[in-house]
Amino acid sequence: MAIGSQDLFDDGTMSFGDHLEVLRVHVWKAILGIALAVGISLLYGRELVALMRQPIDAALAKYGDQLAVTDDLTTDEESPSFWEWTKGQFGFGSTPEAPPEPEPILDEEGRIDKAAIDVEIDALALAEGLHALSPEDYPKPPEGVRGKMLPLKLRSPEFTKWKTTTEEVHRPVTLNVQEAFMTYIKVSMIAGLVLSSPWVFYQIWMFVAAGLYKHERKFVYLYGILSLTLFLIGFVFCFKLVFPYVLDFLLSFNLWMGLTPQIRLSEWVSFAVMLPLMFGVSFQLPLVMRFLQALSIFSVASYREKRRMSILVIAALSMFLTPADPMSMLLMMFPLIFLYEMGIWLCQLTPAENPFEAGPV
Repeated sequence: MAIGSQDLFDDGTMSFGDHLEVLRVHVWKAILGIALAVGISLLYGRELVALMRQPIDAALAKYGDQLAVTDDLTTDEESPSFWEWTKGQFGFGSTPEAPPEPEPILDEEGRIDKAAIDVEIDALALAEGLHALSPEDYPKPPEGVRGKMLPLKLRSPEFTKWKTTTEEVHRPVTLNVQEAFMTYIKVSMIAGLVLSSPWVFYQIWMFVAAGLYKHERKFVYLYGILSLTLFLIGFVFCFKLVFPYVLDFLLSFNLWMGLTPQIRLSEWVSFAVMLPLMFGVSFQLPLVMRFLQALSIFSVASYREKRRMSILVIAALSMFLTPADPMSMLLMMFPLIFLYEMGIWLCQLTPAENPFEAGPV
């Protein structure tokens, strides 16, 4: 034992069997935590699936609005070229403006009345039709009626079915009877793993910390918290900022091609999990740079000298880790370039020596 050591674990000596017993206890605690978290997630699986659907539901609703104001694209003469469409995606072209959202029709209790619709008919055509039907009861309309539109409210139970069918077109679909149930289970399992991850990492840390010196534990505390923060930033950045641009780009390509997208729910859930996960992992770049510096593989000077090559590698990785659209690639590439500069600053801020090579304190 080192003289003057302040390590909390210096007084304990354990055999290999004792270590296995401690590991078994922590593993069982972690498994029970995962089971409890998955059970809680199963109770709120519907809300979790709705949360996962928010980006695609918003994108499909926007697609429906664009479809309502876009001209018929069945002929090459009327369809914009690929170059014009690409310019429009980057804000250099003209795009049709969506009409104002109509006010919902409310019933007597203040709820949305799906059985009613507002229509406008030509007042002259209506007057002429009534006059032709019964000239004695309806005189010939004056010329001043020409060009005027008469607003009417029509109500029928069939309108409810029509509105419901229209809304269903812009929602994710399932292609077999068990897909909704399996997606429910999958989302609940993933949410349970995420919810229990702090408890699992805590159990792992309680086992590993017994073999580390005090200064080594401080190192793990510092960079562990930083790693978790960067991962969460990357995850939220993708979910809140990247998804709207990616989905708008991909769905607008369907609109340009004259196709009707039908998004499969299970495939969307896989995509909605994997892409934020890739962003969260890629945002660990500063810590990877610091780790390589600690192992004396790279230095601050080499990071600066290879900046151009690093940007090229970041661009290539962003292209492979994101869908085949330029917007998502740029939304990953630019933050990674910023994080590369942050990694250089982190390497300058901390000493280059490997902290695990220092003696006990």
